[in-house]
Amino acid sequence: MTLNERLIDKSTRREAFEEMVRTYSPQIYRQIRRMVQYHDDANDVMQDTFMKAWTALDSFRGDAKISTWLYRIATNESLSFLARQKAKISLEDADMVRTLESDTYFDGDEAALKLQRAIATLPDKQRAVFNLKYFEEMKYEEMSEILDTSVGALKASYHIAVKKIEAYFNETD
Repeated sequence: MTLNERLIDKSTRREAFEEMVRTYSPQIYRQIRRMVQYHDDANDVMQDTFMKAWTALDSFRGDAKISTWLYRIATNESLSFLARQKAKISLEDADMVRTLESDTYFDGDEAALKLQRAIATLPDKQRAVFNLKYFEEMKYEEMSEILDTSVGALKASYHIAVKKIEAYFNETD
C-alpha cells in the first residue's frame, strides 16, 4: 500500500501521517525558512502546516503528489504568516540579513548571504516563486498547482525575480 493510500485509509492514517512528517519535514522546513525570517517562526509555520495537513486529510484525494499538497499548504501558511507580520510591524530587509548573519542555522558563505539579501528584497509571492524554482528545482506545472497560478504568470514572475536579483548583485558590486 502506498503512502497516499495509507493516508486516505483511516485505519492506517496516523502511522502514514507520522511517516509523511518524518519524510517531508526537512524540505518543507527549507521552503518555509526561505520565506520566513526567524528560525523559531519557521518552526511555528511548519507546525501549523502539518496541523493543517492533518485536519485536511479527509479532503486529500491522492490525485496530487503528497509533496505538492504539502508545499501548497506550507506556502499558503508562510504567506499568511508574513501578512500577519506585516500587519504588526514593517521589517527592514537589513534586519533579515543581520538575522541570517548571526543565525547558527544559516551556514552559507558570502555569496549565499548576498543571494539571501537579494531574495529578501523581493515581494513575498515573487520570493516564493523564486525559492521553489531556484532552490527546489520545481517544474512550473507543479508550482502552478502549489501556488494556484498559471504557468505563464509563474514564468514571468520568476524572470522578473531573476532580473531584480541580478540588478541587486550589480548594484552591490
